[in-house]
Amino acid sequence: MTLLDTHARTGFVSRINPVAKLGAAFLVAIPLVFTIDVVSAATALVLEALLLPFAGLGWREFWLRTWPVWIAAPLTALTIALYGEQSGTAYVDWLLVHVSSGSLQLALATMFRVLAMALPSVVLFATVDPTDLADGLGQVLRLPSRFVMGGLAGLRMVGLFLDDWRALELARRARGVADRGRLRRFLGMAFALLVLSLRRGSKLATAMEARGFGAPGARTWARRSRFGGCEWMLLALGAAIAAIAVGAAVAAGTWNFILGPG
Repeated sequence: MTLLDTHARTGFVSRINPVAKLGAAFLVAIPLVFTIDVVSAATALVLEALLLPFAGLGWREFWLRTWPVWIAAPLTALTIALYGEQSGTAYVDWLLVHVSSGSLQLALATMFRVLAMALPSVVLFATVDPTDLADGLGQVLRLPSRFVMGGLAGLRMVGLFLDDWRALELARRARGVADRGRLRRFLGMAFALLVLSLRRGSKLATAMEARGFGAPGARTWARRSRFGGCEWMLLALGAAIAAIAVGAAVAAGTWNFILGPG
């Protein structure tokens, strides 16, 4: 277990049922999916920023886990600003590049939208243990046990990919075949990892079938997944953030329902 994993399982939020975290992130994202405006996205982002310190993540761990989001959001905004639909005052009009006041406003709204939707999901699921998530999906949401246990087994195998990649790299280097072209080396190692993963998956499926994981009937669980007051409170916070964001956009007159006519 790495240092990040150790930190991810400490704090109050780490003890909340993963199903509630999934629901809270879903509630926050739903209104932002149906609108692209600065006010709703910025309001949700500000409210989330006030609650992020209570997630139990240190600042170093927070930045390590969320840096792809901070890079993806401005890049998305830049693409829309340069190549989005032109409206309002035009600033740059050259070949495929069309920068206008409308495209800049849409780019800013999109950047806030990506941040507001991605950050809570990343932070909340940084404190999720795969086994706890499987327990919650099977006991709280009543999903089929075959689907839940298969997903859990696959998720557990993901952690082995990095170790397998390192082992393959060291083995190829020991045989003196690691100094070839970078692309050729990558493709060869990727194919070897694919073959290894298929073999491991086949053995895992056979072992799980032999142990009765695919048997019909009601399944028993080693640990009880509880869903109580803390979980409902987290869902209420997610719904409140969504409601406040929508209300702020409607009050400011910026609500832009993307599925509406025109």
